[in-house]
Amino acid sequence: MTTANLDGRHAVITGGGRGIGSAIARALAEQGAKITLMGRTRSTLEDEAVLLRALSEVHCEAVDVADPAAVEAAFANAAIALGPVAILVNNAGQAASAPFTKTDLALWNRMLAVNLTGTYLGIRAALPGMLDLGWGRIVNIASTASLKGYAYVSAYCAAKHAVLGLTRSLALELAKKPVTVNAVCPGYTETDIVRDTLANIQAKTGRTAAEAEAELVKHNPQGRLVQPAEVANAVLWLCQPGSEAVTGQAIAVAGGETM
Repeated sequence: MTTANLDGRHAVITGGGRGIGSAIARALAEQGAKITLMGRTRSTLEDEAVLLRALSEVHCEAVDVADPAAVEAAFANAAIALGPVAILVNNAGQAASAPFTKTDLALWNRMLAVNLTGTYLGIRAALPGMLDLGWGRIVNIASTASLKGYAYVSAYCAAKHAVLGLTRSLALELAKKPVTVNAVCPGYTETDIVRDTLANIQAKTGRTAAEAEAELVKHNPQGRLVQPAEVANAVLWLCQPGSEAVTGQAIAVAGGETM
């Protein structure tokens, strides 16, 4: 893949301390972007930052993405540390499974708060600076759960469908501006969230680890878990100069699961 340089661009990645977020941060840093990692646990962020500082400048902000005041403060601190935010990757998310009849209001609200409201708050904090800068990339990590339904995760699917709706609406609103808005939609990816899902399947069904993984990868025509670096490559492409005509899109990284 031909790559263009992101030297000097400040990228914020929420949920940036591990998994997909960590892979995205590394891909952007390798192209010269300055990186702010955001997440709940500062020690996790700082551990990742140690590795990334060999590539670029890195700043960390411990923040609950569903807390409006905390998000505003975190983005303000990030801008002071590394300059205006040019790239925002809304990656922070949670997935909880339960039959609909056992999906109580607390679970429902938690899925919407982290996955949807957190995305909205991040955009609200970053977008004015992008418009002032005259250049911006917003990438929402939306999951194949934004494109189809999965049983037993109705709250998560509802939140991710809403993230895609937000992505498309904002892309149209900003179509005449130098800011693109896209969604990257991974299938089951080898991350802590999926490992927790596999453990849950084993605990509830008595299946072996191999059988539990087979249950998940059956959705992927390639018959495997997606790798975080594969998701990061899609995000990197959307963030580079030359992708200006790509906006309002939902790009599935899922081995052909959705077409």
